[in-house]
Amino acid sequence: MGARSLRRRRDLRSGGDIYEIKLNDEFLMSSLFNASDIALARLGLAALTGTSFDVVVGGLGLGYTAQAVLEHAQVGSLLVVDALAEVIEWHQQGLLPLGAELTSDTRCRLVLGDFFAGAASEAGFDADHPGRRYHAILVDIDHSPKNVLHPSHAALYTLDGLTHLAAHLRPGGAFALCSNDPPDDEFQQALGEVFATSQTHIVAFDNLQKDGEVTNTV
Repeated sequence: MGARSLRRRRDLRSGGDIYEIKLNDEFLMSSLFNASDIALARLGLAALTGTSFDVVVGGLGLGYTAQAVLEHAQVGSLLVVDALAEVIEWHQQGLLPLGAELTSDTRCRLVLGDFFAGAASEAGFDADHPGRRYHAILVDIDHSPKNVLHPSHAALYTLDGLTHLAAHLRPGGAFALCSNDPPDDEFQQALGEVFATSQTHIVAFDNLQKDGEVTNTV
């Protein structure tokens, strides 16, 4: 999909470090803005009942969604699927702040793979356990269902794509998606046709570079 780069820069206002991942010249994520990553995990897991949840996260990034998942004692296992080998390596090498925490938690596995191919297949996301199903599937990869990083991703956000993804959920399971855009009526309709219930949550946070509040959608 292009050249990957990781950069660390000093915030002159706070004196702390800011970590950013870019794909070519496009910013994928920044440690300045992680509210929606964390909300994705908390809202997705809040929809579940019971104990000992098996969770899969599509997209590792800086690791905030995975960390928020692991904060829940009810989580028995977490599989994080990312298509960029460098991102996984940066965590394993300790180049990112959450790397040591994620790689040392025995519940968590970081695997290199195509989340979208896994969602569309019968085998699913875990090559070691084909056909495995999960209590929660949480996705934070594309900017939104209409603004994808690669054309091959678009199929997931259709009625057929969501139907295939839902087959990897256990009964009563939850699918949650993070989007930079406002709620999408067409996507909401597809969700309503595939899942028993569907909810939209607006996550607001301060955009320090633009001096104002911005919102994402879960």
